[in-house]
Amino acid sequence: MEQQILVIGALGQIGSDLVPALRRLYGASRVIASDVKPARDDEGPYVMQDCTDGASLAELVRRSRVKVIYHLAAMLSATAEKDPQQAWRLNVDGLYTVLEVARIHQCQIFVPSSIAAFGPETPRDPTPQITIQRPTTIYGISKVIGELLCAYYATRYNVDARGLRFPGLISATAPPGGGTTDYAVEIFHAALETGAYTCYLRPDTRLPLMYMADGIRAILELMAADRSRLRYASAYNIQGFSATPAELAAAIARRIPHAQITYDIQPDRQAIADSWPRALDDSAAREDWGWRPQYDLEATVDEMLNAIRCQHT
Repeated sequence: MEQQILVIGALGQIGSDLVPALRRLYGASRVIASDVKPARDDEGPYVMQDCTDGASLAELVRRSRVKVIYHLAAMLSATAEKDPQQAWRLNVDGLYTVLEVARIHQCQIFVPSSIAAFGPETPRDPTPQITIQRPTTIYGISKVIGELLCAYYATRYNVDARGLRFPGLISATAPPGGGTTDYAVEIFHAALETGAYTCYLRPDTRLPLMYMADGIRAILELMAADRSRLRYASAYNIQGFSATPAELAAAIARRIPHAQITYDIQPDRQAIADSWPRALDDSAAREDWGWRPQYDLEATVDEMLNAIRCQHT
């Protein structure tokens, strides 16, 4: 039996694009998708699995001969602020459980981090690879802990743990999952469905963003890179492009002239966005494993509108 790949949190925003990419690359039978909800399709192996259940997870990894784990299960920023206790259980306790399984069964592991790992005291434009990290949200705190745990397991137990600090990810595949940058996905659907969108952030709120295809490619490239070259394996900055809601809306309006945007600021979400980077210094990723983004704002808008239109035809 070939060694298997396990994707935890496979039905979320990243997993919905990563699982098909992995199955194209390695074959559908080698990629086990898992989540706490029933599967949406039968295109490959699927298991309902709670990542906080260590005994059950360890048995799945042992039985299926899993040697690579993509641990994507997490409660995102805006949702996590509504239930920080549950966010801790999933984001921190869940990661610890998965790292223990990876240690015992000698698995390579990928764990995404986020721009949420930074805070208001961090230099914002651009944010360095190594800098102060004092986030003000439970999601951001859990991501800093995750970065440190992955680095610890790599040093202490030689676990090959790798991660990326993602900007806001833009994808047409999965619906937004409660993040602060959800507007950058919602606005495309609204432009095509009703021609109007009400944004919860100020029009001048500049944040790093990334088209999901770049994000998936970054994961695959990082996981394939020579480990000896990775100075910051557990958490590399990667930059796609930076934009404001007003700039994103203007780019959409150049293609859909009747599309309009209005603003109804949500103070809680605005405060989170104001504590995050405006751009990321990703020179370390470029130097260590050749990272280069392929999609800028204009290309992302074209791809998103085409993808959503295809879903409705």
